[in-house]
Amino acid sequence: MITAAASKQAQDLLDYIDASPSPWHAVNSTIEQLTANGFEPLIENEAWKLKENGRYYVTRDGASIIAFTLGSQPIAEAGFRIVGAHTDSPGLRLKPKAAHVNQGVAQVGVEVYGGPILATFTDRDLSIAGRVNVRNGDSFTTHLLHFTESVVRLPNLAIHMNREVNEKGLLLNKQTQLPLIFGYAADSAEAKKQLDQTIADHLAINPADIITWDLTIYDTQKGSLWGQDQAFVADSQLDNLASCHAALQALIAAKNPDATSICAFFDHEEVGSESATGAGGSFMSDTIQRICAFYKANEEERLRSFANSFFISADMAHAYHPNHPSAYEPEHHATVNQGPVIKTNANQRYSTNADTAARFIQLCQQAKVPYQEYAHRTDLGCGSTIGPMISAQLGMPTVDVGNPMWAMHSIRESAGVLDHGYMIAVLKQHFNA
Repeated sequence: MITAAASKQAQDLLDYIDASPSPWHAVNSTIEQLTANGFEPLIENEAWKLKENGRYYVTRDGASIIAFTLGSQPIAEAGFRIVGAHTDSPGLRLKPKAAHVNQGVAQVGVEVYGGPILATFTDRDLSIAGRVNVRNGDSFTTHLLHFTESVVRLPNLAIHMNREVNEKGLLLNKQTQLPLIFGYAADSAEAKKQLDQTIADHLAINPADIITWDLTIYDTQKGSLWGQDQAFVADSQLDNLASCHAALQALIAAKNPDATSICAFFDHEEVGSESATGAGGSFMSDTIQRICAFYKANEEERLRSFANSFFISADMAHAYHPNHPSAYEPEHHATVNQGPVIKTNANQRYSTNADTAARFIQLCQQAKVPYQEYAHRTDLGCGSTIGPMISAQLGMPTVDVGNPMWAMHSIRESAGVLDHGYMIAVLKQHFNA
């Protein structure tokens, strides 16, 4: 049964996603909620002056954020309680010199980011969001850009010119068939002028002051509830902003925890995490080292704290699709609205082991939520998460979990209303255990 409380949690999730069309907006949305709940900002290139039971957040490059509440117990014994997720989603990113003309049609050149289902980007009301660096004297300032209206589109080719599309599927060349239609222009110089002017008008700046950008393509359609009893959600970026939102709600609810409680949301998970802002970088270890310094922990105490910690890598999971039964391992079907999924892979694509799975199961039982177990088909390549790299980097016990969803990496994904509430509940238990 879908309760009013569950529906509200789901709608809050959709509102969070709709306000976050890019990783930079996701961090901004997260900061808004943290600030409203008493978290204070820290700056990496400044000295940190932490206080007992303080609540803080720190960002790196605008697209990654770590928020934490200091624990009341000695760190060597209590350790850390951490949830990790990621702010980025697979899709299309504008090239630095994006605007060009093809037979009088002004287009925007894009690069494929991660592994999106490209066909789902066709015939959608697409727009542009991200950050723009604008000249400010001898320096520059960063502006968030979010066109709420549709400004670009990727129309399908008519079936009369692609007769086998329904039999062979829509195949798109990433270089030649992904540029998005923007308008009309006589030449590429005019197209660039038009695009720069459109961005400048939105930001109320001089187009000549635009220096650089990181811009992504997103779907303007708002998230929605759907299905019998409105039991499901549909939106872009459920992978993995749903995990970010659940972890954020759990951290906000954690008042005066025994162990230092951390939410770490990283950029670049979809492309391997090997960056200064990714989980493969130093952001997590740098932050933890500074927290340990506050507790005046020596090296032995720091290592003991890691051994007494528990890291939950929260990323979405594959739900069983009844139209495609052969895609799944027969004994490991994950069902939407049946609870969080524990993800296991013998080749360490996921970090779960028997001990960490048991620990998560206990958290679920304490929170009175159901749980499921998932393993990928052995004859199919398995995706990965930030779990294995954080586990290896810090030596912490780690489990990989996530809520089941359909259409992962589509521009329009689906998941369950109940599952989102379940995940919030078990992560609350994690922070307060």
